[in-house]
Amino acid sequence: MRFTLRQLEYFIAAGETGSITLASERIHISPPSISTAISHLEKELNAQLFVRHHAQGLSLTSAGRTLLAEAKRVVAQAEGLYTVASQTSLTVRGSLSVGCMVTLAPMLVPELSQSFMTAFPAVQVSHVEGHQEDLLEGLRRCETDIALIYDLRLADDIDFHPLVSLPPYAVVSDKHPLAGQAAVTLQELAEEALVLLDLPLSREYFMALFLNEGLVPRVAARSAHQDVVRTMVANGFGYALFNARPKSSQALDGRGLTSVRIAGEHRPMTVGVATLRALQTSRLVEAFHTHCQAHISRSYIPGMIAPVDAERVRIE
Repeated sequence: MRFTLRQLEYFIAAGETGSITLASERIHISPPSISTAISHLEKELNAQLFVRHHAQGLSLTSAGRTLLAEAKRVVAQAEGLYTVASQTSLTVRGSLSVGCMVTLAPMLVPELSQSFMTAFPAVQVSHVEGHQEDLLEGLRRCETDIALIYDLRLADDIDFHPLVSLPPYAVVSDKHPLAGQAAVTLQELAEEALVLLDLPLSREYFMALFLNEGLVPRVAARSAHQDVVRTMVANGFGYALFNARPKSSQALDGRGLTSVRIAGEHRPMTVGVATLRALQTSRLVEAFHTHCQAHISRSYIPGMIAPVDAERVRIE
């Protein structure tokens, strides 16, 4: 073989961006180096990979499209060697794909990933955000290595390790009459307009809180986007229910929000790390699991008000 993995990486960048210039910006390699690598590949493989358009970038030929798919597979396999090697050495390195609940990701992912890559400089973390069912399927299809999810509808093929339990609470506008109360009952909430966080499994969990007490909430609006729900609440559409508590008490439009404890005992949602049971756990995945255990607990959660802090505020 008279071409290198690096040349394949340059070709992949050019093929995906359709431009030598954009490929250069993406992988931080000079345009002449990328052009030389592509020319070398074309000569070595005796195939034209691109049609060059003056001032309009590149178009993959039929051969180029076929080679692009194969090149990505070869590079992925080569990167996998690092993970295999890490099983027999003390070095934790390689690429890690982390799935995270879309409602948790804005708070958990930035700090958790950055601190992990600082601790293990030879690791590159990528992220997939989605709802619970999508993340579980991502694990089953091996599209993600590990996922931060809730303990909702977990099948036997998933290993789940709990980290912290988050009780439900209500959020209202800071001008809402309930904002001044230390706690609110589900009976009181059932009489108010609910802005429902409309995500698979999550909505069933919130509705079940009422159904378990023989109540039916008055759903006035719904959205699958947490920030939309929070901003609607801040604008007076009603209240919302959540488990994760962002440190910010403002909606995206700057209006204020107030968290109110729900009186009584209600099933919490537990955040934990999930992996596919049939897949052998790598040293890299084990390291990230341990990192999550060290950074997520009742006393501290990245980007959130932890349960201990929430209880302290309530007591004070």
